Amino acid sequence: MTTTCDTRERARGALLGLAVGDALGAPAENMKPSEIRRRWGRIEGFLTDRPAGTDDTEYAIFSALLLARHGSALTVEHVERAWHHWIADLDEGPFRGAGFSERGTLENLRRGLAAPISAQHRHAWSDGLAMRAAPFGVFAAGCPEEAARLVAIDGSVSHEGEGIYGGQAVAAGVAAAMSGATVTSVIAAALSVIPMDSWTARSLRRAVVAAQRVQPDPLTRERQVRSAVVIGGYPWTDLAPEAVGLAFGAFAAARGDFRTAVLTAVNMGRDADTTAAVAGALAGAAGGLGSIPAAWASAIAPVTGSCLPSMRGHHVLEVADLLTQETPLP
Repeated sequence: MTTTCDTRERARGALLGLAVGDALGAPAENMKPSEIRRRWGRIEGFLTDRPAGTDDTEYAIFSALLLARHGSALTVEHVERAWHHWIADLDEGPFRGAGFSERGTLENLRRGLAAPISAQHRHAWSDGLAMRAAPFGVFAAGCPEEAARLVAIDGSVSHEGEGIYGGQAVAAGVAAAMSGATVTSVIAAALSVIPMDSWTARSLRRAVVAAQRVQPDPLTRERQVRSAVVIGGYPWTDLAPEAVGLAFGAFAAARGDFRTAVLTAVNMGRDADTTAAVAGALAGAAGGLGSIPAAWASAIAPVTGSCLPSMRGHHVLEVADLLTQETPLP
């Protein structure tokens, strides 16, 4: 049986793991593994003295605060109002640091469109929902189906199709990890909430199979996982089926070990901040706060609001505690 203390420590592990992975992967975003090796060799830690999360962390906090307020009663109308109140209706100057799915959503909302029409843009398949999905797994600990239901409500404002499936897989996987499930069970939970014949499910399965093959060294294993899901020559790296596949592949290759999972994701490149954030959330939920190297954990500060000014000053640990309290925020 999972105790309240276990739940709180796993919640903190999940969201701090997301932030750590995001900060580790940010310098390698949109890079090929060969480019990473030429520049840094193999990334083994933070590449800056002041590591910080990107839009991945700030949007995860955004969704977590919304979820902490409404809980299981969350509706599409709540999400849409929050997008307007905290993002779309603010006079914040140029919109910085987020992907095309968020930009497309904001353009639609500012034009007066409502969900689900607001999600009908060219990048509705992106990993923008997957990057903010972990809080739903934290909230619905042990209940992958509920995590998947709630994240789909959140995602209906900004994503559709494979973009939704990517978020559901991540939320369900984190929910299973929050209950102490094995790596195999976490993967099974992710697959159980999305269509078996979806692109996301196929990519996830291929990545996990590649990750579980015995390889002589990490580099060979990373190449196998990457080649199983990456579409060579495709210019966009934020494709949800690809990013989610890489993240679960990294988690599976690491057998749930936090450090190995996030560094595997980072060194595979592509949308490295998101894949490492998702792998970090899964491994952090599975292993709890104590599974994250202390030097990495202590380096994460409150977010700066570089992407979402309204989120400035929030720390992922504070937000994790909100998600595990017994009553919603007023």
